[in-house]
Amino acid sequence: MLFRKAKNLVGLDIGSSAVKLVELKEGKEGTFQLVKAGMEVLSPEAIVDGAIMDSSLVVETISRLLASTGVKNPNVAVSVSGHSVIVKKIMLPTMPEEELSESIRWEAEQYVPFDINDVYLDYVVLDPGAVGETMGVLLVAAKKEKVDDFKNVVTQAGRTPALVDVDAFALQNCYEVNYGADPGRVVALVNVGASVMNVNILAQGQTVFWRDITFGGNQFTDALQKAYSLNFEQAESLKRGEPVAGQTAQTIQPVLTGVAEDAAAELQKTLDFFQATSGAERVDSIMISGGGAKAAHLEDVLKDKFGLPVEVLNPFRSIFTDDRAVDAAWLSEASPSLAIAVGLGVRKIGE
Repeated sequence: MLFRKAKNLVGLDIGSSAVKLVELKEGKEGTFQLVKAGMEVLSPEAIVDGAIMDSSLVVETISRLLASTGVKNPNVAVSVSGHSVIVKKIMLPTMPEEELSESIRWEAEQYVPFDINDVYLDYVVLDPGAVGETMGVLLVAAKKEKVDDFKNVVTQAGRTPALVDVDAFALQNCYEVNYGADPGRVVALVNVGASVMNVNILAQGQTVFWRDITFGGNQFTDALQKAYSLNFEQAESLKRGEPVAGQTAQTIQPVLTGVAEDAAAELQKTLDFFQATSGAERVDSIMISGGGAKAAHLEDVLKDKFGLPVEVLNPFRSIFTDDRAVDAAWLSEASPSLAIAVGLGVRKIGE
């Protein structure tokens, strides 16, 4: 299921704070046009730490989003991340595809810290070796319980979960469609969600490092709640720049900057580990996305921390958009949050 491609899919990113939807139409030579896009806020108790806690709330939110966007396509792609997903690049003796498909389960048992019967497995050969050599294989394992929970809410909302991907790989798809693959640069893709930062580092045009960090936009909200004695809704409004309880975007900046510096410190640990273990050259640039990408001038904080070019990823940079299909002002504001949904929406069958 993971990595299997399906045709005419609607990208549905079911996050901890919102459900995002993107439907694309493919044109000539791999170009895409935006057909539908939308977002519905999700109650904070519905999904906690990436796990669905209240499926009825999630189903209601998905159904509202489908109705408001008018999407008719029944086939949907979703993605998962977090501790229930394991991604490993392993080296195996070069072998034919048939032999690999038969032995991958046994090989996976050595790398997956869960009961092998409790996970869905998939793989792709990255570096085919010559006879007598080794080959690189990307192994993905996801807990069946988590995958099935995400599939079930889509089914209950009246759609078909045709594909389940991994957040970090959907992010990579979005980046490559919009920016291409530059084999001469090492790029860190960082998606700052509500509760998790997905990190995917590309080198020589390939993914070479993945990690999900338990840190996200919720930390900004929590900090505002504690600093100004606010409830969750008030803190969320204040984080979006709306004045609340005498506080404004200017007065809260020191609090948000402090959290942004914490996020930078967490990312620093990950990049340090990558460079220490991969032997690759240092990261050349950082691309940030997700709902937390614009929080507290995170872009500027990361530039100061790493001394690298940092840019907010535009998931529609190379995708044709039409104001008649999706409101331009809304899309400009929401676009950083739609990166994973775009990455899911470009998936298709037969590749």
